Amino acid sequence: MFSHCLSGTTVGIRAHIVQVETHIAPALHSVTVVGMPDNSVKESRDRVFAAIKTTGFRWPGQRITFNLAPAEIRKVGSSFDLPMAIGILAATGQVDSALLDNLVILGELALDGTLRPVHGTLSIASEACIRKIRGIILPKQNRREAAIVGGLEVYPMNSLSEVAAFLNREHSPPQPIEASADDIFPSEITYPFDFSDVKGQENVKRALEVAAAGGHNIIMIGPPGSGKTMLAKRIPSILPPLTFDEAIETTKIHSVAGLLPSDTALITKRPFRSPHHTISDSALVGGGIIPRPGEISLAHHGVLFLDELPEFARNVLEVLRQPIEDGRVTISRSRMTIDYPASFMLVCAMNPCPCGFFTDPSRECTCTPIQIQKYMAKISGPLLDRIDLHIEVPAVKYKELASKESGEPSSSIRQRVIAAREIQMKRFAGRKGMYCNADMQSKDIQNYCKLDSAGEELLKLAITKLSLSARAYDRILKVGRTIADLSDTADIKPEHISEAIQYRSLDRNLWQDR
Repeated sequence: MFSHCLSGTTVGIRAHIVQVETHIAPALHSVTVVGMPDNSVKESRDRVFAAIKTTGFRWPGQRITFNLAPAEIRKVGSSFDLPMAIGILAATGQVDSALLDNLVILGELALDGTLRPVHGTLSIASEACIRKIRGIILPKQNRREAAIVGGLEVYPMNSLSEVAAFLNREHSPPQPIEASADDIFPSEITYPFDFSDVKGQENVKRALEVAAAGGHNIIMIGPPGSGKTMLAKRIPSILPPLTFDEAIETTKIHSVAGLLPSDTALITKRPFRSPHHTISDSALVGGGIIPRPGEISLAHHGVLFLDELPEFARNVLEVLRQPIEDGRVTISRSRMTIDYPASFMLVCAMNPCPCGFFTDPSRECTCTPIQIQKYMAKISGPLLDRIDLHIEVPAVKYKELASKESGEPSSSIRQRVIAAREIQMKRFAGRKGMYCNADMQSKDIQNYCKLDSAGEELLKLAITKLSLSARAYDRILKVGRTIADLSDTADIKPEHISEAIQYRSLDRNLWQDR
């Protein structure tokens, strides 16, 4: 007896359609799964046995072999429970196999036959649509996630018996559900934090506005209690809404990681990830025996906030260098190499010295020069060079703290940021993976960041006086382009370059003696 059906698995965020072949032969009872299954797939046989028995179907007491093809791709996760159960029922004639050639089947089985949600549904549904497969059967909790993929019939199910009844046409087939991006994206996104709560710090707010408008990395340095963390938590409230393509890509990562909330179609808010400084390098960039996305990929198209930056282990910070440049992270193992997207806005905060008061005019710093130097040396020059804006956050004065007036609300700042991003979207129209000025490569900088003679002279003077690197030169031009976009100016003027240079000088003030 033989049957086959379709299922799927993910490698990174890329999906592969898998043929689940079931062979039943007269022999001593056994169940074997081949085709590079991981432990969770091997354990499926016990869940499938219990589910088939408790739902009243017949279990063949013979030799059962499952082959998951193609065999060279590692199969991960519990989503093969349902297709393996259907394979047995089809091979023994308990369900009709006529529909199995054109349906992808996913689902984890409980011991009583009910279906539980699985990971990576969006990626698998997208691949099924590309392969022109008619539809997908999956747990009810995953229905909205799959339905966002147009051109695919989505059949949500509650149990194994319900799936069998559908395949046997015992009742009217359920209507495939549909989802519209217009229904999923809210007309207005609310945020728990707002810039109107921040007292003073107008120059820092301006720097954060520039960073948000161009997707630039930023580091804030200031004494304890100056508001660095408070400001960082409000950055998502001024970022533009996710585009549909950005939302799809972000949702795929969270779905594969198992972090997508149940019955959620798409992530519509930009992610904000703030890992603790005790995080390991594999947890930050991704990894494990079976690689999973790390914090930098979970922050894709959003914000990665590293508070108390020098407290992170040196090796953890150094692994950020390549993803910041490439917008991707590559995880290599002996049997596979996986790419995860990692285009994030890096936001860092730190004190200027171990006691925190090196730059505070009202408090005396108790640190020795050697202690300050060692503290600053925890942040390498190459990593700092990859951060576009360096801004000093001074302690807030009492007059500003006691003021009853609210600051400018996030909604007003966000409108200016959105206007600048729209200019950038038009500039990079048709360029895959380019959404903002921070994504520009060297050739793009040459095309879009041209200076007049006054601007070139100003930048030449700054590079010479501050001994900035070639990478810093490019980043000044990118930030200058963003400042010009905020001013709705086609050309980058000397005042735009001057402001961009101002945001690069802080590292040389504090790191110059290293």
